[in-house]
Amino acid sequence: MSHSEQPRTDDELVEETERIVAFWTELSLPGLFDVHTHFMPKNVMDKVWSYFDSAGPLTGSVWPISYRFAEDERLQVIRGFGVRQFTSMIYPHKPSMAAWLNSWGADFAARTPDCLQTATFYPEDGATEYVEQALANGARIFKSHIQVGNYSPNDPLLDGVWSAISDAEVPVVIHCGSGPAPGTHTGPGPIAELLQRFPKLPLIIAHMGMPEYVEFLELADRYENVRLDTTMAFTDFSEAGAPFPKHERPRLLDLQDRILFGSDFPNIPYPYLHALQAVSRLDLGDHWVRAVCWGNGAALFG
Repeated sequence: MSHSEQPRTDDELVEETERIVAFWTELSLPGLFDVHTHFMPKNVMDKVWSYFDSAGPLTGSVWPISYRFAEDERLQVIRGFGVRQFTSMIYPHKPSMAAWLNSWGADFAARTPDCLQTATFYPEDGATEYVEQALANGARIFKSHIQVGNYSPNDPLLDGVWSAISDAEVPVVIHCGSGPAPGTHTGPGPIAELLQRFPKLPLIIAHMGMPEYVEFLELADRYENVRLDTTMAFTDFSEAGAPFPKHERPRLLDLQDRILFGSDFPNIPYPYLHALQAVSRLDLGDHWVRAVCWGNGAALFG
């Protein structure tokens, strides 16, 4: 545990849980749908946490992990919050990892029925085959991390991957914006090129495309299968460095049915409740908040 981090006390967790349940109860929702949560093999999660602890170069700042618990406890916490469906966002940072992660993701979903079976990929020989296998095995959602993986979404080794995913109409949560730090292949340009080639590709742009919010909203305007998740967007933490432009809020209303709540649980440097409050304080109305926090995810994933 990093020096800046204090473990959440039981009392704090109980109070936060009560406030989160009150949040969705007052909106007359059956619970929350969170498309962007991280459950990973323990050795991978430990490495992710140690990266955040060291204020890794991508974050460049102190980043306390708010929910640093063992896996079973994390599941208990998120279920207590009333999250009815969530994901196990897994992603490789090098070759020969993705197929193993997909196997883990399938096992995790089998023992965790409220988690959408999550899979991933990397530009490498055999990627098309293991993605087709993941689809055949019941994958419901994929994760692509352009920044950490440091690959181009237009790498020819991924052509078969995108084709299979597009045909199967299985969404891909893709971290492609240049936040928290630009990568070699981040930004709207490579994604615009990808969508020209695969216009029906069901992408969910992670973090609202932060900080290139406007350009990614424009891609969503242009392509009907492009969605965005709210992960970390609109929070005090992100607004300090990459504020969402206030004059673009009407676009969020226009795209109401294609914005999905995401949290990045457990790897967030603030309480889960704040992510929900950040969405509601945009003042876009209860109908919008209901769609984002439950309806859109439930409609997309049935």
